[in-house]
Amino acid sequence: MTRLVVGVGGRAGVSVEEVCALVEETLRGAGLAVAAVTALATVEAKTGEAGLVGAAKRFGVPLVGYSAEELAAVRVPHPSTAVRDAVGTASVAEAAALAGGGELLVPKRRSVAATCAVAAAREHDLRHHGDVEVVDAGGALVDLAVNVRSDTPPAWLRQRIADSLGDLAAYPDGRAARAAVAARHGLPVERVLLTAGAAEAFVLIARALGAERPVVVHPQFTEPEAALRDAGHRVERVLLRPEDGFRLDPAAVPRDADLVVVGNPTNPTSVLHPAADLTALARPGRTLVVDEAFMDAVPGEREALAGRMDVPGLVVLRSLTKTWGLAGLRIGYVLAEPEVIAKLAAAQPLWPVSTPALVAAEACVAPPALAEAEEAARRIAVDREHLLAGLAEFEEITTAGRADGPFVLIRLEGAMEVRTRLRALGFAVRRGDTFPGLDASWLRLAVRDRATTGRLLQALDHALALTGRG
Repeated sequence: MTRLVVGVGGRAGVSVEEVCALVEETLRGAGLAVAAVTALATVEAKTGEAGLVGAAKRFGVPLVGYSAEELAAVRVPHPSTAVRDAVGTASVAEAAALAGGGELLVPKRRSVAATCAVAAAREHDLRHHGDVEVVDAGGALVDLAVNVRSDTPPAWLRQRIADSLGDLAAYPDGRAARAAVAARHGLPVERVLLTAGAAEAFVLIARALGAERPVVVHPQFTEPEAALRDAGHRVERVLLRPEDGFRLDPAAVPRDADLVVVGNPTNPTSVLHPAADLTALARPGRTLVVDEAFMDAVPGEREALAGRMDVPGLVVLRSLTKTWGLAGLRIGYVLAEPEVIAKLAAAQPLWPVSTPALVAAEACVAPPALAEAEEAARRIAVDREHLLAGLAEFEEITTAGRADGPFVLIRLEGAMEVRTRLRALGFAVRRGDTFPGLDASWLRLAVRDRATTGRLLQALDHALALTGRG
Protein backbone atom coordinates (compact mmCIF):
# COMPACT_ATOMS: atom_id res chain seq x y z
CA MET A 1 0.00 0.00 0.00
CA THR A 2 1.39 3.41 -0.98
CA ARG A 3 2.01 5.63 2.04
CA LEU A 4 0.28 9.00 1.74
CA VAL A 5 0.83 12.50 3.09
CA VAL A 6 -2.18 14.83 3.00
CA GLY A 7 -1.44 18.54 2.88
CA VAL A 8 -4.16 20.55 4.60
CA GLY A 9 -5.01 24.20 5.02
CA GLY A 10 -7.94 25.98 6.60
CA ARG A 11 -9.37 29.31 7.55
CA ALA A 12 -9.40 30.30 11.20
CA GLY A 13 -12.09 28.34 13.01
CA VAL A 14 -12.44 25.58 10.42
CA SER A 15 -14.12 22.57 12.01
CA VAL A 16 -12.74 19.08 12.45
CA GLU A 17 -15.76 17.72 10.61
CA GLU A 18 -15.15 19.88 7.53
CA VAL A 19 -11.47 18.99 7.32
CA CYS A 20 -12.14 15.26 7.76
CA ALA A 21 -14.99 15.27 5.25
CA LEU A 22 -12.85 17.00 2.63
CA VAL A 23 -9.91 14.64 3.15
CA GLU A 24 -12.11 11.53 3.07
CA GLU A 25 -13.98 12.69 -0.05
CA THR A 26 -10.69 13.53 -1.80
CA LEU A 27 -9.18 10.15 -1.00
CA ARG A 28 -12.31 8.26 -1.96
CA GLY A 29 -12.55 10.09 -5.27
CA ALA A 30 -8.96 9.13 -6.10
CA GLY A 31 -9.42 5.50 -5.04
CA LEU A 32 -7.01 5.93 -2.12
CA ALA A 33 -7.39 4.39 1.33
CA VAL A 34 -7.65 6.46 4.50
CA ALA A 35 -5.58 3.76 6.22
CA ALA A 36 -2.63 4.62 3.94
CA VAL A 37 -2.38 8.18 5.30
CA THR A 38 0.75 8.54 7.45
CA ALA A 39 0.55 12.27 8.23
CA LEU A 40 -1.33 15.51 7.74
CA ALA A 41 0.98 18.39 6.86
CA THR A 42 0.49 22.15 6.91
CA VAL A 43 2.26 25.46 7.42
CA GLU A 44 3.61 26.06 10.93
CA ALA A 45 1.26 28.97 11.47
CA LYS A 46 -1.66 26.53 11.22
CA THR A 47 -0.37 23.75 13.46
CA GLY A 48 -2.37 25.14 16.37
CA GLU A 49 -5.62 25.37 14.40
CA ALA A 50 -8.11 23.21 16.31
CA GLY A 51 -9.77 21.84 13.18
CA LEU A 52 -6.48 20.58 11.74
CA VAL A 53 -5.23 19.26 15.07
CA GLY A 54 -8.50 17.44 15.64
CA ALA A 55 -8.52 15.97 12.14
CA ALA A 56 -5.03 14.54 12.59
CA LYS A 57 -6.10 13.05 15.90
CA ARG A 58 -9.21 11.54 14.34
CA PHE A 59 -7.16 9.94 11.57
CA GLY A 60 -4.61 8.76 14.14
CA VAL A 61 -1.65 10.44 12.41
CA PRO A 62 0.71 13.31 13.32
CA LEU A 63 0.16 16.87 12.14
CA VAL A 64 3.49 17.98 10.62
CA GLY A 65 4.28 21.69 10.34
CA TYR A 66 6.66 23.32 7.84
CA SER A 67 7.85 26.91 7.89
CA ALA A 68 6.45 29.25 5.27
CA GLU A 69 9.97 29.61 3.87
CA GLU A 70 10.26 25.84 3.36
CA LEU A 71 6.89 25.64 1.64
CA ALA A 72 7.63 28.67 -0.53
CA ALA A 73 10.60 26.77 -1.99
CA VAL A 74 8.37 23.87 -3.11
CA ARG A 75 7.06 24.05 -6.68
CA VAL A 76 3.30 23.57 -6.83
CA PRO A 77 0.99 23.15 -9.84
CA HIS A 78 -1.66 25.59 -8.60
CA PRO A 79 0.02 28.61 -6.96
CA SER A 80 -2.10 31.38 -5.50
CA THR A 81 -0.92 34.96 -5.11
CA ALA A 82 -3.55 35.58 -2.44
CA VAL A 83 -2.35 32.65 -0.39
CA ARG A 84 1.28 33.72 -0.82
CA ASP A 85 0.43 37.21 0.43
CA ALA A 86 -1.47 35.77 3.40
CA VAL A 87 0.87 33.07 4.68
CA GLY A 88 4.08 33.33 2.65
CA THR A 89 3.67 30.29 0.39
CA ALA A 90 1.79 29.89 -2.89
CA SER A 91 -0.17 26.85 -1.72
CA VAL A 92 -0.34 25.47 1.79
CA ALA A 93 -1.99 22.16 0.87
CA GLU A 94 0.05 21.24 -2.20
CA ALA A 95 3.38 22.47 -0.86
CA ALA A 96 2.89 20.76 2.51
CA ALA A 97 1.92 17.48 0.81
CA LEU A 98 5.08 17.63 -1.30
CA ALA A 99 7.46 18.99 1.35
CA GLY A 100 8.55 15.58 2.52
CA GLY A 101 9.31 14.42 -1.00
CA GLY A 102 7.31 12.13 -3.22
CA GLU A 103 4.80 12.67 -6.00
CA LEU A 104 1.58 14.70 -6.00
CA LEU A 105 -1.29 12.28 -6.56
CA VAL A 106 -4.24 14.64 -6.05
CA PRO A 107 -3.89 18.39 -6.57
CA LYS A 108 -5.58 20.96 -4.37
CA ARG A 109 -9.23 20.36 -3.46
CA ARG A 110 -11.40 22.88 -1.64
CA SER A 111 -14.39 23.05 0.64
CA VAL A 112 -15.84 26.22 2.11
CA ALA A 113 -13.08 26.73 4.69
CA ALA A 114 -10.51 23.99 4.04
CA THR A 115 -8.10 22.78 1.36
CA CYS A 116 -6.24 19.53 0.91
CA ALA A 117 -3.88 17.80 -1.52
CA VAL A 118 -2.45 14.28 -1.49
CA ALA A 119 1.09 13.11 -2.22
CA ALA A 120 2.72 9.70 -2.16
CA ALA A 121 5.27 9.76 0.64
CA ARG A 122 8.81 9.21 -0.56
CA GLU A 123 9.91 5.78 0.58
CA HIS A 124 13.34 5.46 2.14
CA ASP A 125 15.45 2.35 1.87
CA LEU A 126 15.65 1.61 5.59
CA ARG A 127 17.92 -1.38 4.96
CA HIS A 128 20.62 0.61 3.14
CA HIS A 129 23.80 0.89 5.20
CA GLY A 130 27.23 2.33 4.59
CA ASP A 131 28.85 -1.05 4.00
CA VAL A 132 26.97 -1.27 0.69
CA GLU A 133 29.22 1.53 -0.60
CA VAL A 134 32.36 -0.60 -0.19
CA VAL A 135 31.29 -4.24 -0.06
CA ASP A 136 32.32 -5.06 -3.64
CA ALA A 137 35.20 -2.61 -3.92
CA GLY A 138 37.86 -5.13 -2.91
CA GLY A 139 39.71 -2.57 -0.80
CA ALA A 140 40.17 -0.25 -3.76
CA LEU A 141 38.30 2.63 -2.09
CA VAL A 142 39.16 4.77 0.90
CA ASP A 143 36.22 3.99 3.19
CA LEU A 144 34.49 7.13 4.44
CA ALA A 145 31.06 5.49 4.24
CA VAL A 146 31.29 3.21 7.30
CA ASN A 147 31.65 4.70 10.77
CA VAL A 148 33.88 1.96 12.19
CA ARG A 149 37.15 3.46 13.50
CA SER A 150 40.05 2.82 11.16
CA ASP A 151 43.01 0.60 12.11
CA THR A 152 40.91 -1.54 14.44
CA PRO A 153 40.66 -3.91 16.21
CA PRO A 154 43.97 -3.22 17.96
CA ALA A 155 46.54 -6.01 18.23
CA TRP A 156 45.88 -6.70 21.91
CA LEU A 157 42.15 -7.19 21.23
CA ARG A 158 42.78 -9.44 18.25
CA GLN A 159 45.00 -11.56 20.47
CA ARG A 160 42.36 -11.81 23.20
CA ILE A 161 39.81 -12.94 20.64
CA ALA A 162 42.23 -15.43 19.10
CA ASP A 163 43.00 -16.89 22.51
CA SER A 164 39.28 -17.60 23.02
CA LEU A 165 39.07 -19.92 20.03
CA GLY A 166 40.28 -22.85 22.11
CA ASP A 167 37.01 -22.63 24.06
CA LEU A 168 34.67 -22.95 21.10
CA ALA A 169 33.67 -26.51 21.98
CA ALA A 170 31.86 -25.22 25.09
CA TYR A 171 28.62 -23.28 25.03
CA PRO A 172 29.03 -19.53 25.62
CA ASP A 173 28.88 -18.33 29.21
CA GLY A 174 28.07 -14.63 29.37
CA ARG A 175 28.20 -14.14 33.15
CA ALA A 176 31.68 -12.62 33.32
CA ALA A 177 31.10 -10.25 30.41
CA ARG A 178 27.72 -9.19 31.78
CA ALA A 179 29.26 -8.47 35.18
CA ALA A 180 32.06 -6.49 33.55
CA VAL A 181 29.59 -4.31 31.63
CA ALA A 182 27.55 -3.75 34.78
CA ALA A 183 30.68 -2.71 36.69
CA ARG A 184 31.75 -0.39 33.86
CA HIS A 185 28.50 1.59 34.24
CA GLY A 186 28.05 1.16 38.00
CA LEU A 187 24.84 -0.85 37.59
CA PRO A 188 23.42 -4.04 39.07
CA VAL A 189 23.98 -6.95 36.71
CA GLU A 190 20.19 -7.37 36.43
CA ARG A 191 20.14 -4.13 34.41
CA VAL A 192 22.41 -5.48 31.65
CA LEU A 193 21.64 -7.61 28.60
CA LEU A 194 24.34 -8.62 26.10
CA THR A 195 23.25 -8.71 22.45
CA ALA A 196 24.61 -9.54 19.03
CA GLY A 197 25.19 -5.87 18.28
CA ALA A 198 22.71 -3.02 18.67
CA ALA A 199 20.74 -4.31 15.67
CA GLU A 200 19.57 -7.35 17.65
CA ALA A 201 18.53 -5.06 20.49
CA PHE A 202 16.26 -3.09 18.19
CA VAL A 203 14.57 -6.31 17.06
CA LEU A 204 14.07 -7.45 20.66
CA ILE A 205 12.58 -4.08 21.63
CA ALA A 206 10.19 -4.16 18.68
CA ARG A 207 9.01 -7.69 19.41
CA ALA A 208 9.06 -7.94 23.19
CA LEU A 209 8.08 -4.61 24.73
CA GLY A 210 4.88 -3.81 22.86
CA ALA A 211 3.79 -0.32 21.86
CA GLU A 212 0.58 1.31 20.73
CA ARG A 213 2.13 4.50 19.39
CA PRO A 214 5.85 4.12 18.64
CA VAL A 215 7.70 7.23 17.49
CA VAL A 216 11.16 7.40 15.93
CA VAL A 217 13.04 10.70 15.89
CA HIS A 218 14.67 11.19 12.49
CA PRO A 219 17.07 11.59 10.78
CA GLN A 220 18.72 8.69 12.58
CA PHE A 221 19.92 5.13 12.17
CA THR A 222 17.13 3.38 10.26
CA GLU A 223 17.23 -0.07 11.86
CA PRO A 224 14.95 0.87 14.79
CA GLU A 225 12.12 1.85 12.45
CA ALA A 226 12.74 -1.12 10.17
CA ALA A 227 12.57 -3.49 13.16
CA LEU A 228 9.36 -1.90 14.44
CA ARG A 229 7.72 -2.14 11.02
CA ASP A 230 8.83 -5.75 10.63
CA ALA A 231 7.15 -6.48 13.97
CA GLY A 232 3.87 -5.06 12.66
CA HIS A 233 3.99 -1.62 14.28
CA ARG A 234 2.77 1.53 12.57
CA VAL A 235 5.62 3.95 13.17
CA GLU A 236 5.31 7.71 13.45
CA ARG A 237 8.22 9.98 12.64
CA VAL A 238 9.33 13.19 14.26
CA LEU A 239 11.57 14.92 11.72
CA LEU A 240 14.27 17.25 13.03
CA ARG A 241 15.05 20.12 10.68
CA PRO A 242 18.36 21.30 9.25
CA GLU A 243 17.46 24.96 9.84
CA ASP A 244 17.24 24.09 13.55
CA GLY A 245 20.60 22.33 13.42
CA PHE A 246 18.80 18.97 13.77
CA ARG A 247 18.35 19.78 17.46
CA LEU A 248 15.72 17.92 19.41
CA ASP A 249 12.68 19.77 20.74
CA PRO A 250 11.07 17.46 23.30
CA ALA A 251 7.73 19.17 22.69
CA ALA A 252 7.72 17.85 19.11
CA VAL A 253 7.23 14.28 20.35
CA PRO A 254 3.53 13.40 20.82
CA ARG A 255 2.70 13.21 24.53
CA ASP A 256 0.85 9.91 24.13
CA ALA A 257 3.74 8.17 22.34
CA ASP A 258 4.49 5.08 24.45
CA LEU A 259 7.79 4.18 22.75
CA VAL A 260 10.27 6.84 21.61
CA VAL A 261 13.58 6.08 19.87
CA VAL A 262 16.34 8.67 19.50
CA GLY A 263 20.07 8.45 18.80
CA ASN A 264 22.74 10.33 20.75
CA PRO A 265 25.03 11.34 19.17
CA THR A 266 22.74 10.84 16.23
CA ASN A 267 23.71 9.00 13.07
CA PRO A 268 23.92 10.61 10.48
CA THR A 269 23.65 14.20 11.76
CA SER A 270 26.48 13.86 14.35
CA VAL A 271 24.41 16.03 16.72
CA LEU A 272 24.82 15.40 20.45
CA HIS A 273 21.56 16.17 22.24
CA PRO A 274 21.71 17.51 25.81
CA ALA A 275 20.89 14.82 28.37
CA ALA A 276 18.28 17.17 29.86
CA ASP A 277 16.38 17.26 26.55
CA LEU A 278 16.34 13.48 26.41
CA THR A 279 15.26 12.97 30.01
CA ALA A 280 12.47 15.49 29.37
CA LEU A 281 10.97 12.84 27.09
CA ALA A 282 10.64 10.31 29.94
CA ARG A 283 7.26 9.80 31.58
CA PRO A 284 5.30 6.98 33.23
CA GLY A 285 4.05 4.43 30.72
CA ARG A 286 6.63 5.35 28.08
CA THR A 287 9.71 3.43 26.99
CA LEU A 288 12.49 5.86 26.04
CA VAL A 289 15.12 4.17 23.88
CA VAL A 290 18.38 6.11 23.50
CA ASP A 291 20.87 4.67 21.02
CA GLU A 292 24.34 5.55 22.32
CA ALA A 293 26.25 3.45 19.79
CA PHE A 294 28.67 6.33 19.14
CA MET A 295 28.82 7.80 22.65
CA ASP A 296 32.25 6.29 23.36
CA ALA A 297 33.56 8.40 20.44
CA VAL A 298 32.61 11.57 22.37
CA PRO A 299 35.35 12.81 24.74
CA GLY A 300 34.21 12.31 28.31
CA GLU A 301 30.97 10.74 27.05
CA ARG A 302 29.25 13.97 28.01
CA GLU A 303 25.44 13.87 27.80
CA ALA A 304 25.48 10.08 28.23
CA LEU A 305 22.54 8.42 29.97
CA ALA A 306 24.16 4.99 30.34
CA GLY A 307 24.34 4.24 34.05
CA ARG A 308 21.36 6.42 34.98
CA MET A 309 18.76 4.71 37.17
CA ASP A 310 16.61 7.76 37.91
CA VAL A 311 14.92 8.05 34.49
CA PRO A 312 11.67 6.07 34.24
CA GLY A 313 11.35 3.77 31.24
CA LEU A 314 14.91 4.46 30.04
CA VAL A 315 16.52 1.90 27.73
CA VAL A 316 20.09 2.67 26.61
CA LEU A 317 21.76 0.77 23.77
CA ARG A 318 25.52 0.56 23.40
CA SER A 319 27.64 -0.97 20.66
CA LEU A 320 31.27 -2.10 20.87
CA THR A 321 31.59 -2.55 17.12
CA LYS A 322 32.32 1.04 16.07
CA THR A 323 35.18 2.09 18.31
CA TRP A 324 36.82 -1.33 18.41
CA GLY A 325 36.33 -2.49 14.80
CA LEU A 326 34.14 -5.48 15.70
CA ALA A 327 31.31 -5.10 13.18
CA GLY A 328 31.93 -8.65 11.99
CA LEU A 329 31.85 -10.07 15.52
CA ARG A 330 28.50 -8.48 16.57
CA ILE A 331 28.58 -7.37 20.18
CA GLY A 332 26.57 -4.75 22.06
CA TYR A 333 24.41 -4.43 25.13
CA VAL A 334 21.22 -2.99 26.61
CA LEU A 335 20.94 -1.11 29.90
CA ALA A 336 17.44 -0.91 31.37
CA GLU A 337 15.22 -1.68 34.35
CA PRO A 338 15.39 -5.35 35.39
CA GLU A 339 11.79 -5.99 34.29
CA VAL A 340 12.58 -4.72 30.79
CA ILE A 341 15.80 -6.72 30.63
CA ALA A 342 13.86 -9.86 31.56
CA LYS A 343 11.35 -9.30 28.76
CA LEU A 344 14.08 -8.75 26.19
CA ALA A 345 16.07 -11.76 27.39
CA ALA A 346 12.98 -13.96 27.08
CA ALA A 347 12.75 -13.02 23.39
CA GLN A 348 16.40 -13.93 22.68
CA PRO A 349 17.40 -17.33 21.33
CA LEU A 350 19.66 -19.50 23.46
CA TRP A 351 23.33 -18.42 23.47
CA PRO A 352 22.79 -15.29 21.34
CA VAL A 353 26.36 -13.98 21.82
CA SER A 354 29.35 -16.09 20.82
CA THR A 355 32.29 -16.87 23.09
CA PRO A 356 34.74 -14.65 21.12
CA ALA A 357 32.22 -11.77 21.31
CA LEU A 358 31.83 -12.24 25.07
CA VAL A 359 35.60 -12.18 25.51
CA ALA A 360 35.76 -9.01 23.44
CA ALA A 361 33.02 -7.37 25.50
CA GLU A 362 34.80 -8.09 28.76
CA ALA A 363 38.08 -6.77 27.35
CA CYS A 364 36.59 -3.58 25.87
CA VAL A 365 34.99 -2.41 29.12
CA ALA A 366 38.11 -2.95 31.23
CA PRO A 367 39.83 0.24 32.52
CA PRO A 368 42.81 0.10 30.10
CA ALA A 369 40.43 -0.21 27.13
CA LEU A 370 38.28 2.67 28.39
CA ALA A 371 41.36 4.85 28.62
CA GLU A 372 42.34 3.89 25.08
CA ALA A 373 38.82 4.67 23.82
CA GLU A 374 38.93 8.07 25.51
CA GLU A 375 42.24 8.88 23.83
CA ALA A 376 40.80 7.79 20.48
CA ALA A 377 37.75 10.01 21.06
CA ARG A 378 40.00 13.01 21.66
CA ARG A 379 41.94 12.30 18.46
CA ILE A 380 38.68 11.99 16.53
CA ALA A 381 37.54 15.37 17.85
CA VAL A 382 40.73 17.01 16.58
CA ASP A 383 40.51 15.23 13.22
CA ARG A 384 36.85 16.22 12.89
CA GLU A 385 37.69 19.89 13.37
CA HIS A 386 40.34 19.58 10.67
CA LEU A 387 37.76 18.08 8.31
CA LEU A 388 35.18 20.76 9.11
CA ALA A 389 37.73 23.52 8.55
CA GLY A 390 38.57 22.07 5.15
CA LEU A 391 34.91 21.73 4.18
CA ALA A 392 34.29 25.35 5.18
CA GLU A 393 36.57 26.41 2.33
CA PHE A 394 33.97 25.19 -0.17
CA GLU A 395 31.19 27.70 -0.82
CA GLU A 396 29.12 24.90 -2.35
CA ILE A 397 29.05 22.87 0.87
CA THR A 398 27.09 23.47 4.06
CA THR A 399 26.84 21.54 7.30
CA ALA A 400 23.86 21.64 9.63
CA GLY A 401 24.22 21.54 13.37
CA ARG A 402 27.30 21.00 15.49
CA ALA A 403 29.07 17.72 14.80
CA ASP A 404 30.13 15.75 17.87
CA GLY A 405 30.36 12.22 16.47
CA PRO A 406 32.96 10.44 14.34
CA PHE A 407 31.23 11.54 11.13
CA VAL A 408 30.00 14.74 9.46
CA LEU A 409 26.82 15.39 7.46
CA ILE A 410 27.17 17.79 4.53
CA ARG A 411 24.76 19.27 2.01
CA LEU A 412 25.51 20.30 -1.55
CA GLU A 413 23.77 20.59 -4.87
CA GLY A 414 24.28 17.55 -7.07
CA ALA A 415 25.48 15.45 -4.14
CA MET A 416 24.71 12.14 -5.84
CA GLU A 417 26.84 13.05 -8.86
CA VAL A 418 29.62 14.26 -6.58
CA ARG A 419 29.42 10.95 -4.71
CA THR A 420 29.85 9.07 -7.99
CA ARG A 421 32.81 11.27 -8.97
CA LEU A 422 34.43 10.70 -5.58
CA ARG A 423 34.04 6.98 -6.03
CA ALA A 424 35.87 7.20 -9.35
CA LEU A 425 38.59 9.15 -7.54
CA GLY A 426 38.96 6.41 -4.91
CA PHE A 427 36.70 7.55 -2.05
CA ALA A 428 33.47 5.94 -0.82
CA VAL A 429 31.04 8.24 1.04
CA ARG A 430 27.59 7.54 2.43
CA ARG A 431 24.52 8.77 0.54
CA GLY A 432 22.03 10.61 2.75
CA ASP A 433 18.75 10.14 0.94
CA THR A 434 17.99 6.79 2.59
CA PHE A 435 17.53 8.52 5.95
CA PRO A 436 14.00 9.84 6.60
CA GLY A 437 14.18 13.62 6.84
CA LEU A 438 17.02 13.90 4.30
CA ASP A 439 17.06 14.02 0.52
CA ALA A 440 19.57 13.45 -2.26
CA SER A 441 21.49 16.64 -1.45
CA TRP A 442 23.09 15.12 1.68
CA LEU A 443 26.25 13.02 2.15
CA ARG A 444 27.83 11.59 5.30
CA LEU A 445 31.61 11.50 5.71
CA ALA A 446 33.42 9.42 8.31
CA VAL A 447 36.16 11.28 10.18
CA ARG A 448 39.62 9.98 9.37
CA ASP A 449 43.20 11.10 10.06
CA ARG A 450 44.52 14.41 8.73
CA ALA A 451 46.41 12.86 5.83
CA THR A 452 43.34 10.99 4.59
CA THR A 453 41.22 14.10 5.04
CA GLY A 454 43.69 16.12 2.99
CA ARG A 455 43.40 13.65 0.11
CA LEU A 456 39.61 13.68 0.42
CA LEU A 457 39.45 17.47 0.22
CA GLN A 458 41.58 17.44 -2.93
CA ALA A 459 39.35 14.77 -4.45
CA LEU A 460 36.26 16.74 -3.46
CA ASP A 461 37.63 19.86 -5.13
CA HIS A 462 38.26 17.80 -8.28
CA ALA A 463 34.79 16.18 -8.14
CA LEU A 464 33.09 19.55 -7.85
CA ALA A 465 35.08 20.87 -10.80
CA LEU A 466 34.10 17.84 -12.89
CA THR A 467 30.43 18.42 -12.13
CA GLY A 468 30.70 22.11 -13.02
CA ARG A 469 30.07 23.21 -9.44
CA GLY A 470 33.62 23.94 -8.34
